[in-house]
Amino acid sequence: MTFDARRFLETVSESPGVYRMFDEQGNTLYIGKARRLKARLASYFRGALNTKTQALVNRIHDIQVTVTYSETEALLLEQTLIKELRPPYNILLRDDKSYPYVFASDRHPFPALEHKRARTRRDDGRYFGPYPSSGAVRETLSLMQKVFRIRNCEDSVFAHRTRPCLQHQIQRCSAPCVGLISEEDYRRDLEHAIQCLEGRSESVSQELSREMEAASQALNFEEAARLRDQLQDLRRLQQRQVVDTDGGDADVFALALQPGALCISVLSIRQGRLLGARHYSPNNGLDLGEAELLGEFISQYYLGQAREIPSEVLTSHAIPDAELIAHALGEHAGRRVRVTEKVRGHRAQWRELARTNAQQQLAAQLANQTQLAKRFKSLRDALDLEDTPQRLECFDISHSHGEATVASCVVFDQDGPRKSDYRRFNISGIEGGDDYAAMQQALTRRFKRLKEGEGPIPDILIVDGGKGQLNMARDVLQELGIIDVMLLGVAKGTTRKAGLETLFIETPDHSLELPPTSPGLHLIQHIRDESHRFAITGHRARRDKARRTSTLQDIPGIGPKRRRELLRFFGGLQGIRQATVNELSRVPGISTTMAETIHRALHG
Repeated sequence: MTFDARRFLETVSESPGVYRMFDEQGNTLYIGKARRLKARLASYFRGALNTKTQALVNRIHDIQVTVTYSETEALLLEQTLIKELRPPYNILLRDDKSYPYVFASDRHPFPALEHKRARTRRDDGRYFGPYPSSGAVRETLSLMQKVFRIRNCEDSVFAHRTRPCLQHQIQRCSAPCVGLISEEDYRRDLEHAIQCLEGRSESVSQELSREMEAASQALNFEEAARLRDQLQDLRRLQQRQVVDTDGGDADVFALALQPGALCISVLSIRQGRLLGARHYSPNNGLDLGEAELLGEFISQYYLGQAREIPSEVLTSHAIPDAELIAHALGEHAGRRVRVTEKVRGHRAQWRELARTNAQQQLAAQLANQTQLAKRFKSLRDALDLEDTPQRLECFDISHSHGEATVASCVVFDQDGPRKSDYRRFNISGIEGGDDYAAMQQALTRRFKRLKEGEGPIPDILIVDGGKGQLNMARDVLQELGIIDVMLLGVAKGTTRKAGLETLFIETPDHSLELPPTSPGLHLIQHIRDESHRFAITGHRARRDKARRTSTLQDIPGIGPKRRRELLRFFGGLQGIRQATVNELSRVPGISTTMAETIHRALHG
C-alpha cells in the first residue's frame, strides 16, 4: 500500500521530536530528529530528492513520532534509538565506531575521562553516551577539563611525569601525576564530572555554590573566584544536558480517547532524562471511563509483567484507587511508590508531554484504521463475499536447509495485527526441508486447538506457497471436519515481485490476480509478510539456541590439551565462536582441517 502522506501530515505536531519510519514488515527503516516534526516530515514528500532518499520514501509503510521538549533532547533520543534498533538507512548504523562515548576507568587511582568507541569486549569502567559526534565528545571533555581539571593524558605519559605539564599551567589539570592533588580530592572532582555526565549537574552547582560562599566568608577570595569561574563554566555545561530538571525516575501515563479508538502513551524518565515513549491501544471491551481504564491499565502494566517500577507514577487523569495501586506497587518494589496526577514544575511538563504524545498517536491511529477498513472492504469485494471478513489467519514455514523448522501463525482483525493471538510451532518428526509436512503439522496442531475452543476460528485461512500448500490445508480441514473457513493460497509470480501474486481460492483451479493498486491485495501482502517475518525470527531464535549449546567437548578430535590451547589463545568460548578458520588454525596444535571442523561445529 502506498503511504498516505497527506493524511499523515495532517495529524503531525509542529513540536520537536524523533520520528521512526517502518516498512511493510514493521522493520525500522530510518530514525531521525527534527526541530519541527511536521516541516521535516513534509520535506520527504515534496520537492526533488536524491536517489537513496527516494528509495527510502518508496518503502515507507508507517511513520511514528515521539514529541520531545527540545531539539537537543530529540538528538540524544535519536542516538539512543539508532544504537538500539540499528536501522539500515541511518548513517551511523554499520560501524560501532560511529558512536562515541566518554569513558572513565575503574583501574587507575587517578582516572582520566577518555574518548572511546563502544566495544563488545567489557572494560573495567563506565561509559557515558552515546554522543552525536566525536566533536561533541571532544567539546564535552574540554569543558570537563576546564571545569573540574580532570587529566587527559595517556597512562604511560602519566606514569613518567616528573613535573607538571602545560595543561596544569593553563588550569586544565590538577597535576595528580606529581602529587599536587590527593587521591581523595581528585576522586571528588571526578565524581562531580560523572554527575554532570549523568545529567545531575544541578546538585554539583549547589555544592560548588556552598563552597564558594564558605571561601568568601573565610576571606579566601582567590579560591572563591576560582569556584565562581567553575560555576560559570558549569552553567555552560548544563546547556548540553538532555533535560534541565532536578532529576527523578518516573513513568508518565497519558490517555487520549475518541469514539472507536484510544491510546495510552507511557514516557520513561530516568534521572530526569527522557529515555523514550511507548504507545498502547488496549481493548476497552467494557467501555470503561477514561480514569478507570487508565487505572486498570497501570495495574496490569506493572503487576501483570516483570517491569521495573520507578519511584513515581504520574498520570494524566485522577485514577480511582490510586492509593491502593501505590501500596501494591510499593510492596512489589520493596520501597515507597507515588501514584498521582497532582504535579507541578517539570513533572507537570512531563505529564503534558505524555498527553501530547497520546493525542498525536491517537490521530495517526484513527487515520490508519480508516485505511484498514478500506482494505477489508476491498478484500470482501474481490472475493465476492456477502460479509466483510472479521478474522484472518496466515501460516508460513521457515528453516535453514531443513534445520530448526518453525511455522508461524499470525492473526489480523478489523483493528490490524492481533499480536496476542500470534503463535509459533516448533516442527519436529519430519524430514528436513519438507515444507508440506511442516505445514500439515502446524495446521493440524492449530485447528485441533481451535476446534476444542481455544480461540475463534478464522473467516479466511491464508497459506503462503500456492497450490501445494493450499491442497495440504484443505486436506487438514477436511480431516478435522472444519467447515465455513475460506482457503486462500498466495503464490508469488515468476519475478517474485510484490503486486504480481496469484491468489488461489479454495482450489488450485480457481485463481485470481488483483491489480497491484488493490487495497485488498495490500492487506493480503501485509499479513503474508508479517507471517514471514514472524516465522523467520522464530526460526533464527531456535537455530541460534541450538548452536549456542555446541561445546568444544562435542567436537571430535578436540581433547583436553587442544581445548586448553584454544581457550588460552582466544580467552574463552565466545572468542572461539567469533574466530575465523584462519584464526583458529593459528592456535598451536590446530591444523587447517581441524580448524574447519571446529568452525563448522560451532556455526553449522
